[in-house]
Amino acid sequence: MSISEVTPQTASIVPDERRLEFLPTLFGRSLLMIGENAVYSLMERLSPLDYGGGFWDFYEHEGKPLFLAPRSKSRFRITGEITGFQGEVSAEAVGIIATLFAFSHLSFQHQSEHLSEGYGRLYAYSADHPEASEIFQAID
Repeated sequence: MSISEVTPQTASIVPDERRLEFLPTLFGRSLLMIGENAVYSLMERLSPLDYGGGFWDFYEHEGKPLFLAPRSKSRFRITGEITGFQGEVSAEAVGIIATLFAFSHLSFQHQSEHLSEGYGRLYAYSADHPEASEIFQAID
């Protein structure tokens, strides 16, 4: 009998040729601009000391869109006023946090299956993320 080690599955960066379809698939066509802007605005509030704009990578898992993450730095300090969490996380983790917040905030204003499905998919993915503890503390 052998014991196999379970490795967490990781998200992959969406290739350039499929970037145009990422946001409409993640947020829905009617909310793609609102959703994208919500993520960027929330990021400014989450990490005002480290975030100053820049290029974002789009991540998917098993062919489904998950989250956006900034490429400008590898680590970000979360000190903003929208969460009681204070700490430093990877760019991927802060992107997950900002995207989860965007799904949540937008769901109060818009009825959309894209928002609820996207939130559920990303929340479930986050449970196996190496920084799951920090992600869940930040969104709590």
